[in-house]
Amino acid sequence: MRRIPRGELLAQMAHEAGSGLDEGELTGELLRLGARKLVQELLEAKVTDFLGRGHYERGGGEGRAGYRNGYKARRLDTAEGRLFIDVPQVRDTEEPYDNELWESMKKRTDVLEGLVVEMYARGLSTRDIEDALADLSGGEKSLLSKSSVSRLTESLWEEYEAFSKRDLSGFDVVYLFADAVYESLRRQVGMKEGILVTWAILSDGSKVLVSMAVGNKESYEDWLEHFRDLVSRGLPVPLSVTTDGAPGLTKAVEAIWPETERIRCWFHKMGNILDKVPDSERHNLKPYIEAVRDAPDLKTGKAMARSVIEEFSREYPSAMKCLADDLGASLAHLNFPPVHRKSIRTTNLVERSFVEERRRAKVIPRFRSEKECLKLVFATLWRASERWQRVRFSEVERKMIERYREGRKREKEELKKSRAGKVAANAG
Repeated sequence: MRRIPRGELLAQMAHEAGSGLDEGELTGELLRLGARKLVQELLEAKVTDFLGRGHYERGGGEGRAGYRNGYKARRLDTAEGRLFIDVPQVRDTEEPYDNELWESMKKRTDVLEGLVVEMYARGLSTRDIEDALADLSGGEKSLLSKSSVSRLTESLWEEYEAFSKRDLSGFDVVYLFADAVYESLRRQVGMKEGILVTWAILSDGSKVLVSMAVGNKESYEDWLEHFRDLVSRGLPVPLSVTTDGAPGLTKAVEAIWPETERIRCWFHKMGNILDKVPDSERHNLKPYIEAVRDAPDLKTGKAMARSVIEEFSREYPSAMKCLADDLGASLAHLNFPPVHRKSIRTTNLVERSFVEERRRAKVIPRFRSEKECLKLVFATLWRASERWQRVRFSEVERKMIERYREGRKREKEELKKSRAGKVAANAG
């Protein structure tokens, strides 16, 4: 009789587990059997890689010397209870067999639970996960029901709550960004939930997700509350804040950080300008707008903008009015080091993350609750933020930023003196 690998035996056991068990008992038993099957198959694959041949294959050829030598019973404690694992053994090998995979598993017993959470965060609905895990029980029954998957994904909510309360005083923020994403809720048909998001570039060049909160209307009051929360948790005053042109957001930034440079997002600005030009003419106008955006310094940028507005005002009055609107904020990125300008002139960083989040949200056209919405958006954005690349901060950039700070400080002192002089003159 041939020897059957433990993974195949567990698959047979999973098929037989349904008789005589109620739904709750069956779910628990299938989960334990599925976890055992997953672990067994990983351990068997490790031995196959080491020996260079499968379980039923003879030695010789290019395979390594050595043989499978049965199993040793071991225990693995998990959140679903204790698993009894048969760890495969080998003998007569040219070099010792070091089963580091098993040692790693003993230290991390949440393999299946973690897999479920990551599957959910990266684009699978609870039904998708339920179907995917059905393979571990032979395709007849899923290892986890939708309710069990939902329970496991509660860890995402715990992560979000900890994230929302963390101390921000240790973040040496240089550039701050703010934008919002909207999602539909089943309880509000036709209405969307606004998720306010802030992220930052720190002085070491790293990009971090700072905060996320519900803001139903993305109004001035919503953003003001959001920014006040950041300040209360110790967020340092940023040098700049990049936003789109939403009036409520703009007003809130100026209210909380009146001395901070506000940068108007060029992704939104360019789109607004070109939307006011016939499609056939956009390719003619766009290079002029890009030249203004990419000017070598602020003074040159303002001069170029005036020239473009004068040249095209008669032909494209609405587009030129849009270019002139909030021009100071649109060109504010030119105050900062050239190597940073491309990174700070738009909110594209999180916009790209929103694309990934919206792809995920298509699986659930409308979320059942605000909590479900928040934990998924957070999971998607947080995992995206871990892949964000750093911005260069050499000594040259640090000196330029320090000169900028000193210049802003002098402007503040001169303004203060000017106001004091006016008050004295009026009193006299």
